[in-house]
Amino acid sequence: MQTLVECVPNFSEGRDRELVHAIIAALLAGPEVYLLDQEMDADHNRSVITIVGTRESIGEAALRGIGKAAELIDLTKHQGAHPRLGATDVVPFVPIAGVTLEDCVRIAEWVAEEAWRRFQIPTYLYEAAARQPERKNLENIRRGQFEGVREELRLNPERRPDFGEAALHPTAGATVVGARKFLIAYNINLNTPEVALAKSIAKKIRASSGGFPCVKAMGVELKARNLAQVSINLTDFETTPLGVVFDAVTAEAAARGVNVLGSEIVGLIPRRALEDVAVHHLKLENFRPELIVENRLAEVLAKRTSHAAQAPAANLRGLAEGFVAAVAAATPTPGGGSAAALAGALGAALGEMVAGLTLKRKSFEAHHPALKASLDRLTQLRSHLLENLDRDAQSYQAVMAAFKLPKTTDAEQAARAQAIEEASKTAALVPLETAELCAEAIRLVGALRAITLAQAASDLTVALHLAEAGRKGSLENVHANLPSIQDRDWVARVTLQARDLDASALPAQT
Repeated sequence: MQTLVECVPNFSEGRDRELVHAIIAALLAGPEVYLLDQEMDADHNRSVITIVGTRESIGEAALRGIGKAAELIDLTKHQGAHPRLGATDVVPFVPIAGVTLEDCVRIAEWVAEEAWRRFQIPTYLYEAAARQPERKNLENIRRGQFEGVREELRLNPERRPDFGEAALHPTAGATVVGARKFLIAYNINLNTPEVALAKSIAKKIRASSGGFPCVKAMGVELKARNLAQVSINLTDFETTPLGVVFDAVTAEAAARGVNVLGSEIVGLIPRRALEDVAVHHLKLENFRPELIVENRLAEVLAKRTSHAAQAPAANLRGLAEGFVAAVAAATPTPGGGSAAALAGALGAALGEMVAGLTLKRKSFEAHHPALKASLDRLTQLRSHLLENLDRDAQSYQAVMAAFKLPKTTDAEQAARAQAIEEASKTAALVPLETAELCAEAIRLVGALRAITLAQAASDLTVALHLAEAGRKGSLENVHANLPSIQDRDWVARVTLQARDLDASALPAQT
């Protein structure tokens, strides 16, 4: 990867392991995105997932997670020790390699806007992406939590989100998106259940109360362990090292007759931060990072790799596993429509492969113009079909969101019915487009048989069957969405289009 961005979305669920795994599967159901860490906390009822990806892939991955969380988490039924505003509560982007903090701001802005456009989840921008000074700090945005902000939005225009209307999503709340430096989430547990004491210590050390710079802290109750905890976010460990914070909390606790039982890291931590702790407590003189054997080894290996650039072996299972796991999860999306789009994309890709291999043969030179034209169009079809993997899942999520809209008053019932109608139409049109794309791929791949390598005939046969599966599977999804639509003229037109596409068939095998 030439660019590397870390994303650490926090989800308001820390007890249902299957639900969290479904969200993780959605995050990973795309190219160039990798899971680094996952933390579930039952007391906080919160999960912190750390993924990393390229500048181009990480935003879309975050949106998949936001959409899945909106589908699975209902904040009206959520309880936990940690403050929360949304099903996906906060989504920070962190520059790692080949990107700047400004690049991450642009990603955050796009994700925030898309979350509203796709899922009707209002979004706020924070930290480096904040558009208002008071929204730089997450606690200012989240003040009042889901229930409080939901009520205050009706009366206070200053609480209006950066993207979306002055109302929270009925079950998914709002999401806070931003860009920041590496943050260390660090908890210190005290041998007392007195949460008021933990809160007083948190107030003493946090920057907003005159404590240490780059330190955010709050006191929470761990009911399962009958303990109080000082929960800390360290936004710049080079300004205020971890060891300084630990010593301060220990001293404040001792002054109140309380001891520290232990501490914990939530998520990942840079090695440099732990090195600083060791240097601080051991009072090491003339310390250099090169004295750490792992650091020195990494430096040596990096030099060897740069002298002998070797292409890594393809991890085909790893490439496919994320999407397959997402389909296997016991959730409605991604479902048959996304799987059909993938089948069509694979069919087009195999056609591309065969055309590309044949173009390398001089003996087929007379067919090169036709092969190039087919290759270019199959590439376009593959790209469109891959886009429909997400579009199909998003369209169905929009249908489910519409059915969850309130229906107490006549006005709410009318708005809900209109939302269901529009969402159902989109949910039918996306697979209809997928079927059209697959039908075109079938025609192009079928025409390649006469002008490509005989050795690749089996690849073309597989391509045809995959594209055909995509076509027929997509049409099934079209028909599945039509019963919810009241516009009968519109239904008649789409039914006719689907019937025409259903009449096409695989070309004859020769």
